[in-house]
Amino acid sequence: MGLAGGITLLLDQITKYLVVELMALRTRDLIEIAPPYLEFRMAWNRGVNFGLFSGFDMRWVLIVLALVIVGFVLVWLWREGGSRWTYLSGGLLIGGAIGNVVDRLHYGAVADFLNMSCCGFYNPYAFNVADIAIFIGAAGMVLLTGDTKGRR
Repeated sequence: MGLAGGITLLLDQITKYLVVELMALRTRDLIEIAPPYLEFRMAWNRGVNFGLFSGFDMRWVLIVLALVIVGFVLVWLWREGGSRWTYLSGGLLIGGAIGNVVDRLHYGAVADFLNMSCCGFYNPYAFNVADIAIFIGAAGMVLLTGDTKGRR
């Protein structure tokens, strides 16, 4: 779990540094990689998923909430255990959550930049590596944990 979380956090922060800072996306707003399939589109997410509640100053609330979720996942894994896939899922979720916390502390918002559209479907939203890890990690935690041996 620790290795998966550490690699996730590192990969998230490296990609954000490369794209947002070195490629100067923060001032360019759009870099077409393979349009419309992949574009780097700068989006500062001050809210929750899809920018919900972005009109409110929720930075510290969302930082605390993310850290509470990290604590919950750690306690869940400590109490329930699980397979290596369960721990990998937990590591992805934790690494992604901490990656977005780092953004909120550093930038005041989460730096989203990946935008993908396909097949006549235009996706107006951007996301980042942390978001991908959180989604996969949460899905894995739900699907890969449970009472499989009849213990309570």
